[in-house]
Amino acid sequence: MKINNAFFAFILKRLLNSVILLVIVMSLVFFANRQIGDPARMVLGNGASEEAVLNLRTQMGLEDPMSQQYGRFLYGLATGDLGKTFRFGLSDSVRAGNDANALSTLPIAMDRLPATLILAGATIIFSVLVALPLGLYAAARPRSPPDRAIGVLSLAGVSIVEYWFALVLVLVFAVQFAWFPTSGYGTVAHVVLPALALSLRPIGRITQIARSSLLDEMAKPYITAAKGRGIPMRRVAAVHALKNAAIPIVTTIGDETINVVTGVIIIETIFGWPGIGALTVDALSIRDIPLVEATVFLLVLMVLTINLLVDVAYAFLNPRLRIG
Repeated sequence: MKINNAFFAFILKRLLNSVILLVIVMSLVFFANRQIGDPARMVLGNGASEEAVLNLRTQMGLEDPMSQQYGRFLYGLATGDLGKTFRFGLSDSVRAGNDANALSTLPIAMDRLPATLILAGATIIFSVLVALPLGLYAAARPRSPPDRAIGVLSLAGVSIVEYWFALVLVLVFAVQFAWFPTSGYGTVAHVVLPALALSLRPIGRITQIARSSLLDEMAKPYITAAKGRGIPMRRVAAVHALKNAAIPIVTTIGDETINVVTGVIIIETIFGWPGIGALTVDALSIRDIPLVEATVFLLVLMVLTINLLVDVAYAFLNPRLRIG
């Protein structure tokens, strides 16, 4: 496949934009976290003396000027050191300093990354496998009863609230029928309900965009010529029209993957899924600032990576970006 310098310039520009955006978002998180409360007071409790709180703030570096704290934060962001956890999961030995490495927030967050990737990956793969055939079928039979039924179902999928649907799934399939576990992690059965809860919106949106894009593409003259040669409508839609209609579909898949990644925060909490989303909620509940920054860093990094992969897909789907 022929690729020239325009392709690499395009990807390099997107990569540079992603790095800048990452720094901006993390900077906003840094300053916002300094406004939500006193972490030292959260660690020691409301009954602690002001002297004890002041001493702990000094140990945490919170008494330093904001510019100095921000400089340390930027340096840590560049080196992958986002600080030490204030209180998350600290045993007595760790508090005593016997296991200092266990205090680093980024490794704690990284340990939760595989669980989130498994859940998000299973959700988006299932959504694409369901939505694309539905969109193709609807586009091949416009204004037919199946097309209208698919339209109603896709609209319902986009409209239903994820956490409400998650609770319904738990009550029906985990509590009433006991087909799946209510929470946990480690087997395929644990993935089914949270993935279903997250997949309604992606299925609805991808189906809608696939149908719309394919209908637009199938109204073009080359499709009319293909049908005139006696090629079946199903083959025309799946082989001839789908590739040329792929860019908006790929865009939607990328957008919905991002929505899944950001939506796991609530779903992981409901299902007790040990991912980054649940860790973010735990860190926020105890106002562990460095741990919040580490979890948000990984979530933003996943979002930017998805956007970059979508841009690469554009380059392969659009020859003008690939060969100039």
